[in-house]
Amino acid sequence: PADPPSPQEHGLDFQRLLDASAYKEMFRQDMIRWGEEKRRTDPGFFCRAAVEGALQPVWVVSDTRRLSDVEWFRDVYGDMVQTVRVVATEETRKRRNWVFVAGVDDAESECGLDQGVAFDWVITNDGDEVALGEQLEMLLQSLHRSL
Repeated sequence: PADPPSPQEHGLDFQRLLDASAYKEMFRQDMIRWGEEKRRTDPGFFCRAAVEGALQPVWVVSDTRRLSDVEWFRDVYGDMVQTVRVVATEETRKRRNWVFVAGVDDAESECGLDQGVAFDWVITNDGDEVALGEQLEMLLQSLHRSL
């Protein structure tokens, strides 16, 4: 359909859409199309939904997907925004059962921030818990200093 329905409108199991299951993969392309249509008509639709009714001294937005999302947060929150990118090697991702799907994993929803964004922080998550913890601690200390 031209405007695929949201998970709630479609009667989908929201919790199962959050994991990396085959269930999610069955609906992934429809969800991406639906999200793209929403963004075309209103680029701030999902960003506003994420912050609606909440006031926080620090926001951790864990899953922006597009430059328009980053720009929205920067426009609304200015210098309070700290951008964080989490990276892992392709080998690590494959060990975590990731399999490339053409038309999905090369779409803007998956790689729209691969270029054109200067992130304030880049966190490497390749399975080294100590290294990950050290990186996150530095980020947390920086956030605490900015409060």
